[in-house]
Amino acid sequence: QVQLVESGGGLVQAGGSLRLACAASGRTFSFYAMGWFRQAPGKERELVAAISNSGRSTTYADSVKGRFTISRDNAKNTVYLQMNSLKPEDTAVYYCATPDARYIMPNRGNDYDYWGQGTQVTVSS
Repeated sequence: QVQLVESGGGLVQAGGSLRLACAASGRTFSFYAMGWFRQAPGKERELVAAISNSGRSTTYADSVKGRFTISRDNAKNTVYLQMNSLKPEDTAVYYCATPDARYIMPNRGNDYDYWGQGTQVTVSS
């Protein structure tokens, strides 16, 4: 079965950086898009960034454009989220996810079928 394991969360001061990683297993990684989502207390889950199976296409939430970068290493079955210039409003649990279908890159959380356990990111002011 598909398994996703996130790492790299933690506590950082505003303006700092963190790099999240999500290691995938259970199927051929390079066939599937990957997404990073986040959910803050009392707020809805939101798509932060997504990347196509090849890595050639990416999409970002407006709130993170220019600060976050999603990338993937298909040889290592891993997707990354580099987060720079972090703000307190970036505080949330961050999840990686992947759809069941090959090649598509959904923009909605409901179209993602497999999820990691989440990693906490806390940005202090």
